[in-house]
Amino acid sequence: MGRILLAFRCFFNILFGGQLSAGALSELGLSRRSPAAAPAAPAAPAVPTAKPSDGALQILGILQRDSRLLDFLMEDLTSYADDQIGAAVRELHDQCRDSVSRYVTLQPVIDGVEGTFAQASSKDPNVVKFVGNVPAKPPSGGTLRHKGWRAVKIDLPPLAAKQDATILAPAEIEVE
Repeated sequence: MGRILLAFRCFFNILFGGQLSAGALSELGLSRRSPAAAPAAPAAPAVPTAKPSDGALQILGILQRDSRLLDFLMEDLTSYADDQIGAAVRELHDQCRDSVSRYVTLQPVIDGVEGTFAQASSKDPNVVKFVGNVPAKPPSGGTLRHKGWRAVKIDLPPLAAKQDATILAPAEIEVE
């Protein structure tokens, strides 16, 4: 009978006090641990960190969702006539341009007219690339062949915490 009473005391001590009383501990032959000896709390699960590639994969996923770009690129076009491909590309072009402009603000690196003389805005080869018969010391300018593009603002929606960035489009299974 004594054990049953002790069990009830322990139960209610923990239920209402969150710990065993000193009397219950002594009857059980136990002692309190010092706070230093308490086991360390288990580490919280690691929060997935965003990788540099996640943004690029997210843009590809958006282009697939909005315009089926990946489906088009992965399709074997040899069996289609040029006019069929041209018609598909026109719609694809509009949809891709709308998607990119929704999430990325672009500006030309050099805002000039292609085919005219332009000054190089930088000597950095990542900003301005000289092409053609380029001397050892690059000149200050030349004929603008391509304006280049600079991303001024990128406003991608946040990825869901458990979203796998490598899944660009989920497989689709129709149930009949």
